Amino acid sequence: MTNPIRFGVIGGSGVYQLDDLTDIEEVVLDTPFGAPSDAYITGTLHGQRVAFLARHGRGHRISPTRLNQRANIYGFKMLGVEYLIAVSACGSLQERYAPGHIVIPDQLMDRTNGRALSFFDDPSVGTDGLVAHVSVADPFCPVLSAICVQAVEQTGATVHNGGSFVTIEGPRFSTKAESHAFRRWGMDIVGMTTTPEAFLAREAEMSYACMAHITDYDVWHETEEPVTVEAVVRTLLRNADVAKNAVANAIARLADIGPSPYANALKNGLMTHKEFVPAQALENTRLIVGKYFA
Repeated sequence: MTNPIRFGVIGGSGVYQLDDLTDIEEVVLDTPFGAPSDAYITGTLHGQRVAFLARHGRGHRISPTRLNQRANIYGFKMLGVEYLIAVSACGSLQERYAPGHIVIPDQLMDRTNGRALSFFDDPSVGTDGLVAHVSVADPFCPVLSAICVQAVEQTGATVHNGGSFVTIEGPRFSTKAESHAFRRWGMDIVGMTTTPEAFLAREAEMSYACMAHITDYDVWHETEEPVTVEAVVRTLLRNADVAKNAVANAIARLADIGPSPYANALKNGLMTHKEFVPAQALENTRLIVGKYFA
């Protein structure tokens, strides 16, 4: 892009817009991976250009399983985004993480099934023949995560720095057996969308961090009612302003930041030799890998 937008925000359940954006434009994009969830809302926040996307679409039209996360992340890449903040609703698997608290996780476990987890080597979207491996030992950017912690602290809300996030398929909530199993595995919070979002952001060479807003105690807690949609929505509405204020604080703190630490995340991960990369695969991923095949 001529004037790239370096900062992106994905709004989860309950966060469908950023109230403080000015100079707003709607940008409708088509990607090699299909259509994103909605138009990107671009604008200015604390003097910085920002792109916002409602993960489930405005009006919450798309279930977690049906999200086209490749299109969502690739669209941010088309806009020039380097730093991507995700706002997500989640359930707590630990007593100390109470509804209304915010967790900035540092680890991620995938318990989804059938989702498209990578931009590469997929004949359904014309990227077969291009194989890439990316390191996600630490799936969240520690630099951006630290900024998110500070941004939430600035709102006065309770924030937890670090935690293991397990992503389930959804759209149903957990059974009690599943919830207790996640606790035994050492998981701290549970949600439905952070996989493959975090992994795709790494392939797209972006910094990615998550502000996980706790809405409930899932179904493991003996003295709390099992999670219900009504309880989730009630807490989401209370948390929405905190989420938006925290995002605004984070954008202000990002104003003078340098390039993403993951700007070359694929440098040593592209396995297919240049002469064997199919033209269609290269074309469909050019924004990500083009510099390596110039």
